[in-house]
Amino acid sequence: MNIFECRHLSKAFRRKPVLRDLSLTLPPGMVVGLLGKNGAGKTTFIKCALGLIKPDAGDLRIFGEDVWSLSPGAKERLGYVPQEINLYPWMKVKHVVPYIASFYQNWNPSLADDLMKRWELPPGDRVGTLSTGQLQKLAILVALGHEPEFLVLDEPAAALDPVARRDFLATLLEIAADARRTILFSTHITSDLERVADHVAILKEGTLAYFGPLDELKDQVKRLHITATRPFPAGVVFPNCLDHQIVGNEARLTISTVTPEVIEALEREYGATIEVEDLNLDDIFLELHHA
Repeated sequence: MNIFECRHLSKAFRRKPVLRDLSLTLPPGMVVGLLGKNGAGKTTFIKCALGLIKPDAGDLRIFGEDVWSLSPGAKERLGYVPQEINLYPWMKVKHVVPYIASFYQNWNPSLADDLMKRWELPPGDRVGTLSTGQLQKLAILVALGHEPEFLVLDEPAAALDPVARRDFLATLLEIAADARRTILFSTHITSDLERVADHVAILKEGTLAYFGPLDELKDQVKRLHITATRPFPAGVVFPNCLDHQIVGNEARLTISTVTPEVIEALEREYGATIEVEDLNLDDIFLELHHA
């Protein structure tokens, strides 16, 4: 059974479309990074996926159940860290953790205690006095404590310092090692995504511009530096080209599907020498949004 299924999801606010006919299926064991510019619909998608806001159209299921009528058992298998965190500001940290733990049969107290110490959360401080980074650590801790099968994170490391981010990502990798668990996390830090995700979903203007293995995306999208034996003709069009710069007989192209056949065809047609440049995820993301 798939962990999450979304079919033909659409959502608009005040008649302005935010998500358009979006479909996505996540099987067990997948770690998916969700990328998109501000306003692309990442948080709206996550909230629709978890049944926190109602879509205008579409069918969304978690563990085979409709997200609007999840059973208590299904909810116990979920973990969620929202972008905006609200956690009982009048309570002390040492009281919040056991209070939330009481809702879960499978709470792992040793994991929670270990994270509390590693992330140096002050047990005696009230939640309302915590810094933004400390509050985010606490939200991540209580989302991880019951070792959920489906963990959803909306910009989970945005307020963490570099050391805390490294520890968080290490913990995420430990959780992802269990093939039964699926993780979906939205982030704008592409280096974090490259460290932990095996798949990437890219939202562009409310649609899914790409979904697939991260390695496959990086293998496909390349930048070509071409030197031809003659100037390129005016208005030349290159197939699957995301971006191009042409001066005389020199061209720099970003191609979405580079294969040996593509390179051979360019070499043959223009009598060209071609240098292939690998791109990191940040470069690929920018190129896809410029296209």
